[in-house]
Amino acid sequence: MHGTQTLKEADRLMTVCNSCRYCEGLCAVFPAMEMRRAFSDGDLNYFANLCHACGACYTDCQFSPPHEFDVNVPKNLAAARAESWAAYAWPRAFSGLFARNGLAISIICALSVAAFIFGFAALTDHAVLTGVHTGPGAFYALMPHNTMAALFGAAFLYAILALAMGLRAFWRDIGEPFGTLAEPPSLWQAMKDAGRLRYLDGGGVGCFNEDERPTDHRRIYHHLTFYGFLLCFASTSVATLYHYLLAREAPYPWWDLPVVLGTLGGIGLVIGPIGLLTERSKRDAALVDANSSGMDAAFTLMLFLTGVTGLALLLWRETSAMGPLLALHLGVVFALFITLPYGKFVHGLYRYAALVRYARERRTMGHV
Repeated sequence: MHGTQTLKEADRLMTVCNSCRYCEGLCAVFPAMEMRRAFSDGDLNYFANLCHACGACYTDCQFSPPHEFDVNVPKNLAAARAESWAAYAWPRAFSGLFARNGLAISIICALSVAAFIFGFAALTDHAVLTGVHTGPGAFYALMPHNTMAALFGAAFLYAILALAMGLRAFWRDIGEPFGTLAEPPSLWQAMKDAGRLRYLDGGGVGCFNEDERPTDHRRIYHHLTFYGFLLCFASTSVATLYHYLLAREAPYPWWDLPVVLGTLGGIGLVIGPIGLLTERSKRDAALVDANSSGMDAAFTLMLFLTGVTGLALLLWRETSAMGPLLALHLGVVFALFITLPYGKFVHGLYRYAALVRYARERRTMGHV
């Protein structure tokens, strides 16, 4: 017995695939499947989050539609992934956010926070909204640093807690001992596999998207988005160290490290999401779980808006547009933080955890 109809179907597909094994060289899902003869819900959720949705198994499968076996692993595992993210969400009361219009929620949250910052500034001195502010500390004319740090620090800590609790639930469900997370070889192998998106290459030929001609487009855009996000996070971290350790207040010159990192990251968060959304619009409908498409688009668009508003703020920070742009950018970043545990961002954490488990299983079985 399985918890959902999606997992029941996943069990059927894995049983067929375990009998065939034609796709064992395409990605990590099928070798992991071959280590088992029966599949619990935890196993199936593990496979689902291990899948990178390259589409190669659908293209290569002799039993894919219109065959009577109706084997469509990418679409089924995409649905199972979305269900698993909702099942592991913390607090559980918020799990329904995965099934709702994530984009509308994110934008409403962003505009609400921007309006709050506008209101805060207006109560203090309405002239700061349209005034020109330059030099160190100019950003804090709109809102004092300590207030800004408290507001966004609380949102960030909440996101970290909710993500950690969700990851804990996933790890327990797949039946993996917590000691695995302290094994350096497994962690390092998973980091290498995730860092280069090893299993988004269709077994070496590329990702299948709109037709049977594989490309590396999705992989490249994923890299731009992922490393753009990391660079923006690094920029914020360096700026925090500047503020507290060196007593240097933002904004910083164009050539300073926080600005260089943020600029490169912002460019990645503009080009990467545009590419991903474009590739998704062309993707073969047979590979897509329509019920989770809104969630995917919402997270990608929020990353895009983070990059766009950040770059706009950088370009016009010494003009009267600085106040409105800063409020809008902070609103988008706050909304991104708050919605991280309830959108597609969680796929990165669960996929990395699945790769850690797979690396340990491979070592246990004597594989490289």
